[in-house]
Amino acid sequence: MGKRRRAGRPKTRPALWGAVIAVAVGGAGVTAWTLGGDDPGDGKPPIPTGPPTAAEVTKVGGAFLTAWARGNTAAAAALTDDAPAARAALTGFTRDAKVSAVTLTPGVRKGARLPFAVKATVTHARKGKPLDYGSALDLVRRPVDGKVLVGWRPSVVHPELRAGDRLVTGESGTPPIKAVDRAGDELTAEKYPSLRGVLDSLRERYGKKAGGTAGIELRIVRAQPADAPATTADGKAQGKEEVPDKTLLTLAEGVPGTLRTTISPRAQAAAERETAKRKGASVVLLKPSTGEVLAVANSRPEGFNTAFQGSLAPGSTMKIVSAALLLEKELASTDKKHPCPKYSSYGGWKFQNLEKFQIKNGTFRASFASSCNTAFISQSKKLKDDDLTQVSSEVFGLGRNDWAIGVPTFDGAVPVQRDAPKAASLIGQGGVRANPLNMASVIATAKTGRFTQPYLVSPEVDGRKLATAPRALERDAQSQLRELLRYTATSGSAADAMSGLGADVGAKTGSAEVDGQKKPNGWFTAWRGDVAGAAVVQEGGRGGKSAGPLVAKLLKSAG
Repeated sequence: MGKRRRAGRPKTRPALWGAVIAVAVGGAGVTAWTLGGDDPGDGKPPIPTGPPTAAEVTKVGGAFLTAWARGNTAAAAALTDDAPAARAALTGFTRDAKVSAVTLTPGVRKGARLPFAVKATVTHARKGKPLDYGSALDLVRRPVDGKVLVGWRPSVVHPELRAGDRLVTGESGTPPIKAVDRAGDELTAEKYPSLRGVLDSLRERYGKKAGGTAGIELRIVRAQPADAPATTADGKAQGKEEVPDKTLLTLAEGVPGTLRTTISPRAQAAAERETAKRKGASVVLLKPSTGEVLAVANSRPEGFNTAFQGSLAPGSTMKIVSAALLLEKELASTDKKHPCPKYSSYGGWKFQNLEKFQIKNGTFRASFASSCNTAFISQSKKLKDDDLTQVSSEVFGLGRNDWAIGVPTFDGAVPVQRDAPKAASLIGQGGVRANPLNMASVIATAKTGRFTQPYLVSPEVDGRKLATAPRALERDAQSQLRELLRYTATSGSAADAMSGLGADVGAKTGSAEVDGQKKPNGWFTAWRGDVAGAAVVQEGGRGGKSAGPLVAKLLKSAG
């Protein structure tokens, strides 16, 4: 009799059952992989990659703006990639900036960027005003989990905020000022665009000293700038930028105090007009006898103040300082023979003159007037590594970091160098850095024989001490240097630009090579009577043709 099967117990083989389980697991793995899992069979959801989609930008950006507008700063901050920083800034927007009734309206998405408009009210001490501006969100995907978030940066709150800045509403940090020119007429950014940043700096430094009373404002309180080198490797470096606080909205006007400056309205108007005609031009005009700054202007008036704070290689205008050094050390004399070959080597570098010119059996006068590079390079072996640095500092006041003109400046740099860079410094390359303010001061010192620190605001206003240089230029060297500069202005490389300016003139041309530029920066510095000026035209080529006409026109306007 055969064996009877028990009901409910189908006969199965262990090996076959194991195979069925394996297929099921494998099938589940295939399904998960198809859905984008990290690895077949791991059961984990996929991690999205790539830029945020249009839907993600709209959804997350909209949620952030909604939470912010409702005052839910915690929820808004949680939608960013830096929640602590975002929460602090958004809280400050309400608490410190006194902003309420906020409406945030998304604009038209552009890729992962979502512009938005802000409409709100700023209220303080029972005074209120509407606030309207635009900003933008940049949406990013977090690599660890693929989540789309708002890429946090201070400019989300306001487009002019930078790291460390704060929005504050209250009594203004400093009273407003009415800055006036030397004739007593008001200076405004509308009339003189290049003075916009200068006027902001003057208010910050002198608002409390000029006798005004503070108003109520919404303003950006700037973070203190970090200490940083004044130059960078590409030669286009700028001095350390000091940005003043900025008023965004005035709820109640303060009473301005009057601050007199040394600006000449005629010279400033001419400087604004002439720099506006050029690209990349910066210029300064001053009085050698007193140091009073008569004009300052930049082609990009809304940008960095290169005229006062720029840090650029001054090219052959530095030969004024180098010539003073050679004259004092009796390594050159005006009408003595001086070598000017096509080439001169030092420290492993081979230097040459523009277009490889040479002057056979020529004098130092001829070499200086023609801006002969090799006339200076050839003397390198006779100079100590710190000779140029010492004369720059002790006679011309450069690189001492102590100028106090009334607004932030970069005071030039002539570091001690050796070998080839030492030779290059003699012709205004290497590590030498300066700006038009510095070079106008250099030629003023050459004219008078002693450094007189330039200034924009009289030290009598605040009792500050003006910088001084330890010694005057030796009398014989100064007499020869003046003659070299006069000859250059009347018969040398500066003659075309200086034509028609009279007999009491002196000038020096220059150009400075910059890595990555097709054309060098053009430099020119000159005096006429008791007015001296200097200009740089970035990528302008030869200084006599680019910066020269600019300086000459300003010397005429101030005459």
